[in-house]
Amino acid sequence: MVDLVGRLQVGFHWRRAPYSDVAWADVTEWWRDPVVLRDLPAAVAGLVPGAPTLVAGPVSRGSLLGALVAAHLGVGLVEVRKNDRAASGPDPGFVRRALPGSYHGGGGVMSFRRGLVRPGDRVLCVDDWVESGTQAEATRDMVLEVGADFVGTACVVDDIADTPEGDALRTALGLRALLRAHDL
Repeated sequence: MVDLVGRLQVGFHWRRAPYSDVAWADVTEWWRDPVVLRDLPAAVAGLVPGAPTLVAGPVSRGSLLGALVAAHLGVGLVEVRKNDRAASGPDPGFVRRALPGSYHGGGGVMSFRRGLVRPGDRVLCVDDWVESGTQAEATRDMVLEVGADFVGTACVVDDIADTPEGDALRTALGLRALLRAHDL
């Protein structure tokens, strides 16, 4: 695990656009490193106790990492889409949750096709980075709406604020992470 965490730290960079104060987290080197690709799924899967029967991966990198974790666990993956055109209409075949307008400057709608998550499924939400918890909360709420069990959220980086509200959110999401943002 120490080697994996070290590789994650080395492969991480804060990037900035020229002439801008806006920085973003660049994790693209993680996917280039074959050791990370080999070891990360087991490490993330091991964060949350229990035996999930399904992994939910919010787009975009949650779907990538979620697929790796699902393959490691031998379970299926549900891609939780954002602003999916097929789910934007009145079709009752989709479960949806609106994201607040404050989410990344524009909100949006998270969704998945209703039949993909079934009552009795034990669903693990997997993402690379959890900052506000908004996508994980939407995923949890949709999973519960269809009668499945939500077993928790596993991520590589927990970037939720260290406040009483942040701690309550971590608890509500069953959030476990390999790293905290301040470790990067």
